[in-house]
Amino acid sequence: MSGIHPVANGLRTDHPVPGLPFINDERLPLDNPDAIERTGRNQGEGLWGRTDSLPGGGWVAFTTETKNRAYAWAVHQHPAYGRTVLLIRDQDMSDLHHAWMYGHNGFLYRHGGYWWDGAAWHRPGQVVDRAYEGYDARPVKDAVTVAAIDFLARPVEPGNARIAKIADFTAPKEPLPHWREHLALWAASRRPGSLPLDRCVIDLKAPELEPAHLVDRTGLTQIAGLALDDLPHPKYGRSSLPVPQTETADEGPRWSEPVARDWTEEHHRTHGPQALLSGTTVFGSQQPLGLVADHNRLTKIICDSLEDADGRKTKRGLGRGKTKYEESAAQLAWWPAVALSDNTDGFIPVSALRTTLIEAVIGGLADDVARAGKTTKIGVSLGDIRQDVVKLLDWYILREPGGTPVLFGEICLIARLRLGLEPRDVGDLLRRSLHLDSQLDGETIDALLVLALPPSATRAEDC
Repeated sequence: MSGIHPVANGLRTDHPVPGLPFINDERLPLDNPDAIERTGRNQGEGLWGRTDSLPGGGWVAFTTETKNRAYAWAVHQHPAYGRTVLLIRDQDMSDLHHAWMYGHNGFLYRHGGYWWDGAAWHRPGQVVDRAYEGYDARPVKDAVTVAAIDFLARPVEPGNARIAKIADFTAPKEPLPHWREHLALWAASRRPGSLPLDRCVIDLKAPELEPAHLVDRTGLTQIAGLALDDLPHPKYGRSSLPVPQTETADEGPRWSEPVARDWTEEHHRTHGPQALLSGTTVFGSQQPLGLVADHNRLTKIICDSLEDADGRKTKRGLGRGKTKYEESAAQLAWWPAVALSDNTDGFIPVSALRTTLIEAVIGGLADDVARAGKTTKIGVSLGDIRQDVVKLLDWYILREPGGTPVLFGEICLIARLRLGLEPRDVGDLLRRSLHLDSQLDGETIDALLVLALPPSATRAEDC
């Protein structure tokens, strides 16, 4: 949702988004989600609608606005916190539906994805926790919820504020000036039985969102430890950057420092294993350590073969220097080395090996859980991963370092869903087993686990 920008508030919303105009939504049957869906669904080319029940009660409903097809209505009805009515761009309908239904990131979004679930405010989801198939929820420190009654505490007159009509509506490019006047008109339009103004959530305040604490692109690179040129291009690589908390034509995008740190953490988790477990080939390029080792080993085998063959030809004067042997051997060995771990057409089916590794680890955990079930002991004692399995883990990690976070995340996810094990306990087992039997040194193992384990599988002392 952090990348979706609502363009207006419905007049009957309980939680207006600051700066956005209010639209007359009287044609929207807000008490009948099926009717909202039918407004657009199968009503003509380019029209759509949908409704779903929320797992905890309430519902969501969407429909293309038939009188202005560039936009769509989105309604979130919460059993305790009332309704949210937004006008969004029609192409954003599926993204907002997914966020509300499956995002596990609340239902109100402010400041580039800060979200509220009725209990607390959290920062935009950025750090992936594969053990839970979502983002790690990170609370906002010292967050204060700002209600409509707080906005209207000082007297304000509607003045020039007006309620817009959908037929001729065009989304404004900038926040409305004097928005409190529009909010006052909205408050005056509230119907009997509407959610009280002290429960209508408008915004949040937090020290990290103060303008003086926001950072620009230079500040983001400093937090991330990157050169400015290594940051995704502002024009072509925006999807790789966090959604800014604010952006103006003069200052450009600006982010809160905690959001910048979260983005940095996920950036390092994504790119760190590859950098940590890479080596330099004889050609001077950076490749996974496993590929470098395979190449070096094949180079030696071929070089020795060339020397042996040449030794048999010395009587005919065909001898060459050792440097030439090594150069030729390196060239001949490269593509066979690549083919050993290439996942497209290699000799070893890497993706099948990955699946086998996951099942091997889960099988061992299942045995531990089954044994614990036959005793009166509290909890489950997890035995070390078998040495041969660790050996294959090494082989995979050294040749597919970038896939290590997904591998470890899936192990933790399946162990949680299938066996009821806590990700943190599974993370401890992986750490212990690798330290016992991996060919990697302990410092490298610790650095890799910080990058590759899901946040829920790490302990505070590891961070």
